[in-house]
Amino acid sequence: MPEFELVGEITGTEVIARGPGIRDLARLNRQYGKGKWRKLKGYAVVRLKNGRERRTELHWYEAHGIGKREMKRKRYIE
Repeated sequence: MPEFELVGEITGTEVIARGPGIRDLARLNRQYGKGKWRKLKGYAVVRLKNGRERRTELHWYEAHGIGKREMKRKRYIE
């Protein structure tokens, strides 16, 4: 079971890094395919394993034609 599940939409999306500024660029290209990778952050309400819903900051990688990958919960907002 995943650590969390998105309840609403992601808001306040912001690019943290792109292209060569991403530390894991070679691994992302190898694992998911070559693309214009970007690391993004945003905020959303998530449902945790215990059923509790919390607003949190999320980080993930995204590339056109590949989509969102490796979404991580970074911190709670409240």
